[in-house]
Amino acid sequence: MNSKALPRQLNNIEVGVYECEIHLKFRLVEEKSLLGDREQLMQVLLDALTEGSDDFLEMLQASVKAQEVSEFKASPQMRRQLMRLRNAVDTNQ
Repeated sequence: MNSKALPRQLNNIEVGVYECEIHLKFRLVEEKSLLGDREQLMQVLLDALTEGSDDFLEMLQASVKAQEVSEFKASPQMRRQLMRLRNAVDTNQ
């Protein structure tokens, strides 16, 4: 899955690496064939969640945890992105 961060103002923002854990439980009315393709299922689920509850989606439970971790736990690509963000913040100040 390819994701991009939302554009933000870079005024006095500290960036870090976070581990995020999301547990969702819901009921969804959907085609049975979709359950075989994990990537497509994930996209449909995310789309349904962003649209909100309706006649096809019933949210039962949701919990979210996020905690900052050492940047050394991140991949080299993510660490490079972190350095780019920090440099962008430094040049804008």
